[in-house]
Amino acid sequence: MAAGRTEGRHDQANGLDERQPVDALKVLADGQKAAAAVVDAALADIAAAARLAADALLSGGRLVYAGAGSSGLMAMADALELPGTYGIAHDRIVILLAGGAASLVDLAGGYEDDRDLAVNDAVSAGVDAKDCVICVSASGSTPYALAMAAHAREQGARVVAMANNPGAPLFKGADVSILLQTPPEVISGSTRMGAGTAQKIAFNLFSTLVGIHLGHVHDGHMVNLKADNIKLKGRACRIVSDISGVGLDEAERLLARSGGSVKAAVLLAAGAEDPGAAQAALERSGQSLRRALNSIG
Repeated sequence: MAAGRTEGRHDQANGLDERQPVDALKVLADGQKAAAAVVDAALADIAAAARLAADALLSGGRLVYAGAGSSGLMAMADALELPGTYGIAHDRIVILLAGGAASLVDLAGGYEDDRDLAVNDAVSAGVDAKDCVICVSASGSTPYALAMAAHAREQGARVVAMANNPGAPLFKGADVSILLQTPPEVISGSTRMGAGTAQKIAFNLFSTLVGIHLGHVHDGHMVNLKADNIKLKGRACRIVSDISGVGLDEAERLLARSGGSVKAAVLLAAGAEDPGAAQAALERSGQSLRRALNSIG
């Protein structure tokens, strides 16, 4: 079996265990920086993937994250943040991590080789033609990810493939392929390091652009956040105040009136008659706060 770049040997790895701790960390840190730098070459593909995902969500479909091992954890971390950050309903985000909850206790390697498990997971989740499925694998040859992508295509779903090896089998048949061509790992094959770092950055960019497409970002503010703790309630007040120019006390009052909706509170501050009128303006604008503000300004 031919080894890809993710299984290659790093040119600074020899003698790593004999270096002074800070020197060893410098090599490891440089490896992380080199991995992060490769994301720039994938920006166009990340943008295309975000458009597919946003369109699926806007059309009533779901965004499905699927992966195994460290790559699956990167996918899961991104997916779990979306409801709180951008107010996307939990039932519109699906996480398929090989091994499920058991992998959160013991990230055993056997799950990633199980093609039947992938198909069963996809069937149980009801993956269909309305969905966008993003499959991730550092090598691009993980059986779980390959089977998941194949099943999703058979159901008519849009498939985004993310991998770190050029020519990865996972890219075959994908609607969008995101190649993160990271250098060999300093610890050979430890793709939680460089490959995982590049994946995490790519997922951050992908999901943030999805949020922008959905109208949930305004001038760098997360205007559709779910304010369910003290910190986020304070943030929501500051967002309303910053966008509308009202004081924090007034922002808090408007948020209470809007049922916690930052967008509606901003529209109330801008002159919307009541929360119902604010929500109607958002509906007409496709949930874009900027367009809604223009419509009542």
